[in-house]
Amino acid sequence: MLERIELEAFLALAEELHFGRTAERLGVSTGRVSQVIRKVERRVGGPLFERTSRSVRLTPAGRRLADDLAPLAAAMAEALRRAADASRGITGELRVAFLGEWTAPALLKAVTLFGERHPECRVTVREAQLSDSRASLLDGSVDVLVAAYPFDGMACGPALLTERRMLAVAAGHPLAREESVSLEVLAEHPVVQYPEITSAGFKRDRTPERTPSGRPVPKGPEGRTFSEMLTLVAMGRGVLPVGEHARRYYPRPDLAYVPLHDAPPIRRGPVWRADNTTERVREFVRAAVDAGRGQGV
Repeated sequence: MLERIELEAFLALAEELHFGRTAERLGVSTGRVSQVIRKVERRVGGPLFERTSRSVRLTPAGRRLADDLAPLAAAMAEALRRAADASRGITGELRVAFLGEWTAPALLKAVTLFGERHPECRVTVREAQLSDSRASLLDGSVDVLVAAYPFDGMACGPALLTERRMLAVAAGHPLAREESVSLEVLAEHPVVQYPEITSAGFKRDRTPERTPSGRPVPKGPEGRTFSEMLTLVAMGRGVLPVGEHARRYYPRPDLAYVPLHDAPPIRRGPVWRADNTTERVREFVRAAVDAGRGQGV
């Protein structure tokens, strides 16, 4: 088992490939770095670095050891950070948001349970829009967002909400009289598009370029917000696959919602930046799942 200074010195030198910079990074002398590296090499039984007066390079054995140890060191650092968080308790501020009015009740249940469990942590809540949902996670103004999957490039928790897919059409549209329709009808009508800023994976899921049988889907106009997209549908400019909650939260006399009988359900839940997986975020996701199952403190 390597001592901590041995692990840190080896990995730092493997990255810096310079004894002086490694010593400066660790806050020790170059002689100390050389001493520690020689000790590790004796333990391994062979050289880990090739040293000349001008350069330092990893040997094949050194490269293998660095590749094997780097994830272990990262896991140790994460474990220490989590232990420190746990010893201090969950404090500070957690910023959460919801995308779509139908996700707000699930978010508020999670906020209530999280607050009961961690009263020392302040939670702020806001509504996100299609245009800023990703940006708010990237710039750190939101820690956790309850939104629809898939959400490209983000960590995702268990789904909190599952709903059937429906097709929004104008009230006078021929499909409005159908009891249900197939995804294949998308090849026969323009499909209103989400704003350009929306992730590619989400667009493929909601407004696919082809039907399940491979027929091309014509693209309709783009809307900037969900309400604007529904208005384009009502104007007869296209159709739009949506979740069944749209029928409850966006009831309009100029729209009809027709079930899509062969479409997979839409799943919604917490998303966050993977590199922002703090103990606060973990505890909030746990509270969100427990609240959805009706579990208390």
